[in-house]
Amino acid sequence: MKNLWLNFVFLQGTWVLCPFLKMAKHNILGWKGEEAAADYLERKGHHILEKNWRFRGYEIDIISLSDEFIVFIEVKTRASTVWGDPEEAVGMQRMRRMVRAASHYLKKHRIDKPARFDIVAVLWDEKRFEMDHIEDAFLSFPE
Repeated sequence: MKNLWLNFVFLQGTWVLCPFLKMAKHNILGWKGEEAAADYLERKGHHILEKNWRFRGYEIDIISLSDEFIVFIEVKTRASTVWGDPEEAVGMQRMRRMVRAASHYLKKHRIDKPARFDIVAVLWDEKRFEMDHIEDAFLSFPE
């Protein structure tokens, strides 16, 4: 009974029982980190528009509105810094993919607001999450 919650997934706004599904520990940690990051951003005044938004193989972890910006957020969660800080895992390829997906999102939804790209680095210490919100972590660049 102790791992029963592992058999539930959040699909289309609803929790669904999936008795066949077993998630790897790193996937569970990443999912929990994204949920904690979304809660953290809401407490900071962000209005969450989307979580795990996908387009043709691209994904943006969180899309939110904050003040005058639409914010595209990459969340990186780690259990330790042995292999570096979480934000160091966001490389140039990931940035390009986020920019392409964000461009499509802005066009599809006809949004005329300045875009910002943030990173939320999340560390889990077995008791709580520690957040580092890096605003304007990178700029959009030409293809």
